[in-house]
Parts: sequence; C-alpha cells; structure tokens
Amino acid sequence: MALEEKINQDIKAAMIAKDSAKLRGLRAIKAAILLAKTEKGNIDTFNEDAEIKVLQKLVKQRKESAEIYKTQNREDLYQIEMEELEVIETYLPKQLDRGQIETIIKAIIEELGATSVKDMGKVMGTANQKLAGQADGRTISEVVKSLLS
Repeated sequence: MALEEKINQDIKAAMIAKDSAKLRGLRAIKAAILLAKTEKGNIDTFNEDAEIKVLQKLVKQRKESAEIYKTQNREDLYQIEMEELEVIETYLPKQLDRGQIETIIKAIIEELGATSVKDMGKVMGTANQKLAGQADGRTISEVVKSLLS
C-alpha cells in the first residue's frame, strides 16, 4: 500500500516538525484506513480505490462537521476541522471543477442515450466509476439531475 506507507512516513515527519494540525489529520487517515482494512475481511481486497473512498468519506465528515460548528459559532472546533480537511485533501487526486464534471457527464449521457430523469441511475453508476476520487457524489448527482431535467 503506497498510501499507507506514505502516511506513516508523513506522521514521523510531522512528529519531528511538531506540526500538531498535520499530525491530527494524518492520524485520522491512518485510523480510518486501518478500520476499513480490518472490517469484514477487507485486507485482501483493500486497494487504491478503497483508499480513495476512505479519504473521500473523511473529507465529507470534516466538511459536515465544520459546517455545523460554523452555524453554532464554535470557531475553535471549526478551525480544527478545516486544518484536518486540508491535510486529508492533499492525499486525494486533484478534484475536477464543476465545468469539467459537466463535460464528462454530458459525454456519459450521450454515450448511454439517457433522455430523462428516469435514466439517472444508469448515468450515476457510470459517472461514479469514471469520476471516482475526482469529484464528490453530491456534486455528481446535482450535475446529472440538472442535465437530465
């Protein structure tokens, strides 16, 4: 596992540098990967795609928590979540912007011959495979819905 080895090396570097924000984010990644690998016998089937899914889940959790903390005027907790979010995002593939996502999804719709919202399931399945790690599911869903309606 290249990512797991990189995380371990970066944890050591963050400890030496006494970078507590980076260390928190790295430890969260390491814990999530270990948990995902050990649940339901995933050790044999755990691959790079699974690592990306774990990282995306962590990003989503941090964004949701940060949003809640912001609405509750908890700037201290909001800041912690945002610091961890930045660290986690550095290990994800480059995220596509909305225009790039729309272009890819238009091609998928054309390829599948989708014409209405009834075809959303087919389009979403293909889009999620093609855009894995490059866009979050919510954005994909919004774009597919807007293009099919």
